[in-house]
Amino acid sequence: MTTVAAIQEAFTNDIESNCALIQNRVTEATKAGAQIVLPPELFQGHYFCKTETAQPFATAFPTEKHPVVVAMQEAAKTNGVAIPTSFFERDGPHYYNSLAMIDGDGKILGVYRKSHIPDGPGYEEKFYFRPGNTGFRVWESGYGKIGVGICWDQWFPECARAMTLAGADILFYPTAIGSEPEEPDFDTSEPWRRAMLGHAVCNVVPIVAANRIGNEDGQIFYGTSFICDHYGNLVADAGRTHPKLLTASFDLEKIREDRATMGFFRDRRPDLYGDLSTS
Repeated sequence: MTTVAAIQEAFTNDIESNCALIQNRVTEATKAGAQIVLPPELFQGHYFCKTETAQPFATAFPTEKHPVVVAMQEAAKTNGVAIPTSFFERDGPHYYNSLAMIDGDGKILGVYRKSHIPDGPGYEEKFYFRPGNTGFRVWESGYGKIGVGICWDQWFPECARAMTLAGADILFYPTAIGSEPEEPDFDTSEPWRRAMLGHAVCNVVPIVAANRIGNEDGQIFYGTSFICDHYGNLVADAGRTHPKLLTASFDLEKIREDRATMGFFRDRRPDLYGDLSTS
């Protein structure tokens, strides 16, 4: 069995306190039996993409030097757990919304750079991030093959399918999503969940989604983090306003058998899907 955890939290703009908070949550998750622990997207501080300003660029660092990555390497090694870690990456003159896949020994297995970059009121990420150039990634951790998309990636079925085709046992989505400044009555929390539950069903793969909560200068993040099984059934979920640690356990061998018997990957017709790779 593989046990996973999702952390739902609110954050300040102090990177040290945020890292300490997540480190404590990782320790708590480990005591609950977790082997892979997912924090939310860009937990280094408040979600800075609400507006276009220069100051956040100073909080981006190369992977190995980023304070968040260093702190999570320590937490991973201390607790013997894998931590998919979201961070603001600087690579020379280029900036990415990235994730370092840290294994249970504290080593970085690799980096994924967010492929789909949103651009809209309250989520103006194209000002800060280049589109990722890593392709979709799957890593062989000590606890199974891990596939990771970042926030906006989770709305795209191609992302989930590509990672499952690459052998992912479980998909993880760190997230920062909430209110829409221009449409205050538009609540995406249920469509957000349904999109990922559909990925779980169509790929016969469990999904772990960790969102933040709290009011950040009028932008309200709605939590509703969850873990679902490979048939899209919720096995752990959180509300909209309170911190919560979610855990669930999966028999990866049984899931592989179920995926085979469903026949989705047997009956795929890539020869008919050419239009999917054109604009």
